[in-house]
Amino acid sequence: MDRQVKPGTTGRIVRIGGASGFWGDSSLGPVQLVRSGGIEYLVFDYLAELTMSILAGARMKRPEEGYAIDFVTVALRSVLKQAVEQGIRIVSNAGGVNPKGCAAAVQALADELGVPVRIAVVEGDDVLPLAAAMREAGTVEMSSGEPMPQRLVTANAYLGALPIACALDAGADIVITGRCVDSAVTLGVLMHEFGWADDDFDRLAAGSLAGHIIECGCQATGGLHTDWASVPDWADIGYPIVECREDGSFVVTKPPQTGGLVTPATIGEQLLYEIGDPANYLLPDVVCDFRQVRMEQAGPHRVLVTGARGRPPTGTYKVSATTPAGFKVSGQLTIVGIDAPGKARRTGEALLSRGRRLLRESGFADFLATNIELLGTESAYGPHARALPTREVVLRLTVTHAERRALEMFSREFAAPGTSWSPGTTGSGGRPSVSPVLRQFAWLIPKEQVAPTVTLGETTFAVTLPPPQRQVAAEPLAGSQGTLPAGPCKTVPLVQIAFGRSGDKGDTSNIGLIARHPALLPVLKHQVMPERVQEYFGHLVQGRVHRYELPGIHAINLVCERALGGGGMASLRNDALGKGMAQMLLDMPVEVPERLLQELPS
Repeated sequence: MDRQVKPGTTGRIVRIGGASGFWGDSSLGPVQLVRSGGIEYLVFDYLAELTMSILAGARMKRPEEGYAIDFVTVALRSVLKQAVEQGIRIVSNAGGVNPKGCAAAVQALADELGVPVRIAVVEGDDVLPLAAAMREAGTVEMSSGEPMPQRLVTANAYLGALPIACALDAGADIVITGRCVDSAVTLGVLMHEFGWADDDFDRLAAGSLAGHIIECGCQATGGLHTDWASVPDWADIGYPIVECREDGSFVVTKPPQTGGLVTPATIGEQLLYEIGDPANYLLPDVVCDFRQVRMEQAGPHRVLVTGARGRPPTGTYKVSATTPAGFKVSGQLTIVGIDAPGKARRTGEALLSRGRRLLRESGFADFLATNIELLGTESAYGPHARALPTREVVLRLTVTHAERRALEMFSREFAAPGTSWSPGTTGSGGRPSVSPVLRQFAWLIPKEQVAPTVTLGETTFAVTLPPPQRQVAAEPLAGSQGTLPAGPCKTVPLVQIAFGRSGDKGDTSNIGLIARHPALLPVLKHQVMPERVQEYFGHLVQGRVHRYELPGIHAINLVCERALGGGGMASLRNDALGKGMAQMLLDMPVEVPERLLQELPS
């Protein structure tokens, strides 16, 4: 299907509510936005990198599953009737690895509620049938260069916004997709509403940024904010709304009389979340350049965002695949009393020693990997941990093995320490369950090998992708490290001069830092060098650290490779998603000119 692009209405504002940031988000988001958000579209993002692995595992157990069930049984059940009555259209990637199954469940719910809806399903992201040929052609992992595994459970290309726009153009009330980039559920709406052409790259970049801001729900309205104590009413925090104009500018806000905080700092933190090079943020529809994005407070809980730029997209899609990597079991025990850390450490080591003996005696190989963490002792901080007089510690022990039976045997030992070893042992919760490990594997596939389709009712049509265009490099930034005032310096923690947020992409963690005042940006550049960050996180980060600049919001972005112990389900760490990376870095001491600290507002 070729889109018939129609010009948008100048001055018109399209209001889109972001109802979900991940599978497991609060059920209050869609209800709040439909009741009091004054929105025209409700969009849901469910498919974090880890979620695809979970959905793949669910489909392995029950073929009819593999989609975000809560989207149907909780979210839509609570708002579908009201949304249809108000003319609110819905777009979601809840289809996961089974979008048709999701659509069937939504139709059954609509029939039960007596609500007439036209449901469109976007497919074509499943490229598992192509994997064998690509393996034979020598396809390797896009970051590590590792050869493609012999067995893949799922392989899904990240589709763009064009199929969603086509589905809305065709009259769909609800659009359900499988794997697409998170921001596509918003960009597709804007392409439909404003008639943006597929080569209007600045607007496509702006729409993608709007989607990126709201794709994680309340992370745009004060959730995870560095200055968390300044964010009011967590219990009723508002979900984000973008008010978008045809020129690509938009205002981020939230429903009235809700909690949360919408400021350039909270929105800036979300801009930085899970991005790599901000000059080359690669999406299927556009290559975005966010370096000169500007944010301006435009009223209480209203932030105007402008300045995104775009260039032609690449000729490839990213494919996210999952491959079996054995089995994992993770259990916890609480150890209370004198020298709790010492008792917890010895308990973990004794469990591993006993487990290895049992494996040998039963003819099993050793564990593939093991990890002992003492939660409450700053174990994630490594050499930067403080000696605390802790009298209560949670022992977290995680192991992996190639065979499920081996871990089922080992898991039976987790409760035994309650009567066998350390005094003050409690909180075991019984035997932990064994789960399969699905490791992520990513590669690039030429777009011409992927065939997106839209099914609406009994009609299925192919989505015609635009012809490839010549790639254009990002223009270099003019500037320097910046100058610092002369005079003595004071050592302060990084958090005193910067906001920070961290996220994950597979085994890569990014840490975005925003100067609390433009005059502090040179300090960030001088003090937070990649080499220093790599040394600071030497106990966690095994790869390189890259640094990028975003002068428009006075920020830098640090991209840490091989930082999460494999990332997602493959990681044995408690913080497999790197949520604590920014918090740990904000404790790093930095040298700041005293004159600068005295002159800036407190």
